Amino acid sequence: MHDIKLIRENAEGFDAGLARRGIAPLSREILELDEQRRAALARQQELQAERNAVSKKIGEAKRAKADSTELEAQGMRIREEIAKLDAEGPRLDALLRDTLGKIPNLLDAAVPEGKDEADNKVEKTWGAPRNFAFTPKEHHELGEALGMMDFAGAAKLAGARFTVLKDKLARLERALGQFMLDMHTSEHGYAETVVPLLVNDATMYGTGQLPKFAEDLFATTDGRWLIPTAEVPLTNLVAGDITPAAQLPLRMTALSYCFRSEAGSAGRDVRGMLRQHQFTKVELVSITTPEQSTEEHERMTRAAEAVLERLELPYRRMLLCAGDTGFSAAKTYDLEVWVPGQGKYREISSCSNTLAFQARRMNARFRVGDGRPDFVHTLNGSGTAVGRALIAVMENYQNEDGSITVPSVLRPYMGGLESIAA
Repeated sequence: MHDIKLIRENAEGFDAGLARRGIAPLSREILELDEQRRAALARQQELQAERNAVSKKIGEAKRAKADSTELEAQGMRIREEIAKLDAEGPRLDALLRDTLGKIPNLLDAAVPEGKDEADNKVEKTWGAPRNFAFTPKEHHELGEALGMMDFAGAAKLAGARFTVLKDKLARLERALGQFMLDMHTSEHGYAETVVPLLVNDATMYGTGQLPKFAEDLFATTDGRWLIPTAEVPLTNLVAGDITPAAQLPLRMTALSYCFRSEAGSAGRDVRGMLRQHQFTKVELVSITTPEQSTEEHERMTRAAEAVLERLELPYRRMLLCAGDTGFSAAKTYDLEVWVPGQGKYREISSCSNTLAFQARRMNARFRVGDGRPDFVHTLNGSGTAVGRALIAVMENYQNEDGSITVPSVLRPYMGGLESIAA
């Protein structure tokens, strides 16, 4: 959500920020609506003063036993106009809020120009892809050959973009999630949190999923939404609160199921489990002061990178360009892991700083001492996507006979198992 005061003060700068995202100028439309809203409020206040004055005169006339008919008619006209404004004010407030609520965040100055993912900037690369003595297979080939990845069974149960994992691959996915949680809580200072998978409209609005991205979500028949990521409930835990500055930053993590309709992705990644309606992810969320958020963004991204390094998975850090940065984000780093079956890097984590954009939508604030409250900054990141980590482990640790070596850091979670074979 954008601050209307800042738009009033620097409309040209606001439009220039939108232009970086390829959005036409909106400040004139917003300020005209704001002026109507302010004029309605000013007129309402004038009428209330007039009503009070007329009421006083009516009282004086009655005490003097004078004719008050004209004054009473005037008072009736004023009350009718006030009643109209009583409805018009909230309508204009809602219209302005709805207009601002559909506009994406302005970008950080460090975000490079560009239209799409082809213009993203490689910030660093870690690890070297393994040289295979054989042609590496994709994860779905490996999983089906092992009899532990069942796409046909999942389709029978739920349709496309679902997977049934079995036996040791099911345990490997669980091991990955537990490993990530343990690492983030014991080494990176995040508090483990269990959150609802169903949330209300206000919660989805607070982090920016509603109203713009409703088609990307799954809704229930009782007015709730399945979460697309644990970012949504974790961040909204501070909605409406004023947190003492001494308690910041707050750092939370959750391992949860996530649900996405994948609207508009028809034909993309149809094979395997890269793009699913249901998947598991370890989410990282930080709530900070404005002064802390830039450093916290780097810290969060390093926490996600540490997972991939501990698993010895080659990856690269990408700084997303203007055209590829998400709706709520001011700046985003994507981590892309190497998947040898496809011979390319694929996104496995996205770490974003939204500044005060989500906080304004949620009215989430902090206070220093007895000072005036200000909006917190919110950050979120994948630490990491568990399903995609499973894919990366399977493909990078595959052997020529179709077996998969279990990474050493995961063996304690696998009962000491060193290899997964048919």
